[in-house]
Amino acid sequence: MDAPSYTVAQYLADRLVECGLRHLFAVPGDYASAFLKAVDATDGIARVPNINELGSGYAADGYARFTGIGAACVQYGVGTFSALNCAAGSWVERVPVAIISASPSTADRALENEEAVLFHHSTGDLDADRDIYAEITVASEIVEDAELAPAQIDGAITAMLTHRRPIYIEVLQDIWIAACARPQGRLEALPLTSDPDALAALLDAAWARIAAAKRPLLWAGVEIQRFGLQDRLQALVDASGLSFTTTSLGKTLLDERQAAFIGTYAGPASPQSTRDIVAAADCVVALGTIITDDYLDIMKPASFGTMIEVNDEEARIGWASYRDIALGDFVDGLCARFEAAEGFPRAAPALAQAPAEEKGEPGEGLTYVRFYEALTGFLAREAMLDEIVLILGESTSLYVFGNLFGLPRDSFVAQAAWGSLGHETGSALGVALGSGKRPIVVAGDGGFMMICQEISSLVRAGSNAIVFVMSNRGYAIEQAFVDLAAFTPQGEFAAFDVLPAWDYLALAKAFGARGFRAATLGELAGVLAEVKGLSDVPALVEIVIPPKDLPPQLARLAALPPKQRKYGRSRSR
Repeated sequence: MDAPSYTVAQYLADRLVECGLRHLFAVPGDYASAFLKAVDATDGIARVPNINELGSGYAADGYARFTGIGAACVQYGVGTFSALNCAAGSWVERVPVAIISASPSTADRALENEEAVLFHHSTGDLDADRDIYAEITVASEIVEDAELAPAQIDGAITAMLTHRRPIYIEVLQDIWIAACARPQGRLEALPLTSDPDALAALLDAAWARIAAAKRPLLWAGVEIQRFGLQDRLQALVDASGLSFTTTSLGKTLLDERQAAFIGTYAGPASPQSTRDIVAAADCVVALGTIITDDYLDIMKPASFGTMIEVNDEEARIGWASYRDIALGDFVDGLCARFEAAEGFPRAAPALAQAPAEEKGEPGEGLTYVRFYEALTGFLAREAMLDEIVLILGESTSLYVFGNLFGLPRDSFVAQAAWGSLGHETGSALGVALGSGKRPIVVAGDGGFMMICQEISSLVRAGSNAIVFVMSNRGYAIEQAFVDLAAFTPQGEFAAFDVLPAWDYLALAKAFGARGFRAATLGELAGVLAEVKGLSDVPALVEIVIPPKDLPPQLARLAALPPKQRKYGRSRSR
């Protein structure tokens, strides 16, 4: 029998390319080999190898943050369950990623069902992968019939594009090579629309509250970026003249070199000037924010009751809720109110940026703050800020670098809501390919140890990413929330928060990267000058930090009363 002229595998590859996917991150598996062969034979898309499924999932997540679509292909069972953590992060942080898998063939499934033959990588429940992914996706499909494949694939991809959330597509091994119809029409996100009466009522109530406020403030979140509303938010900032801040997750969704920007708001970890302005605001307008437990102080009843909050899942003013409101419609409607009103735009007050907290001499040892000052100063002096993306792990460094002013739009990535350690290094390759810019990663040593193999993927791809590992030999952020007294001269880290010592220079050599080590400001200056010129190989840089160095941002977070602490008494990992 002749091979079919058009297959299910080709259909999925073509639809992904049509929607803008140019790179597919993959760990091979026999069940999915027909799909990977189809990808390799398709113009306009490249298969990007990863070392493990976490690498594929994180890379696809980082890629989608810049392109609006990402995809990872992994093996059934052992691969999908490994990538589940990545998909959960994409779900929480509104990242449109397709997890693609394959499972035993039609005949093999019959054997497993009828004769209890357990095929490799199966739990014994052939629907398990699909059912588990249904909890963290907007569509979770098993394609068992080639005739139905186009409708299932189109429906899932459309849901991903519409809701900016992950999907799961599993295809039976023999169905990949079965014939199916060719694509009809183009796939696009479905329009998100508002109920006109509800939108009018919300805008009237919001405008009344804003107009009566003396110190209204815009607080923008990552959904503004995910739903393509950045230009429309900038128009709102310009029309209103109001100051704005962002969540940590939404940092750099607008250019931060404008007078209206007051700094990134991360609760007590924020700069003092930012905290003062937020505390003084009498009407916070939260747009597209994902409000995590970093923001418990602003969600106290007094603040909650005056807040206007509109995102993809809810619209409210204080305790009054409004149904069927699209975020983009509200942003546009509010902008129109400002454009038509007298007294706007207001002149944004000049904001004095915080001075450097620690400078130090060349021979002095590094601390979190000294490293922050040295690296950001170097990037500014060398005019590199428009050429790079800073990628911060869920670690102490996130809260230090979150204080940075002066970054251009779309130049900062942090998994600040889901907070999976290792995302920063794992996502770097996807960020590089999706943004076209050079990734500069600042990872905690604990997080880096979880995903260090992805340095090999960066080497294989010829990336010039720079990965700084903050080497203090401990889970410092966890320890701060477990027992802040551990950072005093007499204190000790809990045994479970102590990490092994790694030879990072040897590790870099083993993976084929360039290895560096800096323990003083002078050594760091030399390393920065050298890594700047690297063009086709990644750099792994160990930054030696004293184990008990506690930057003020983390100290303020950890000093909160127990009920307001981000992680309560303790934190996993």
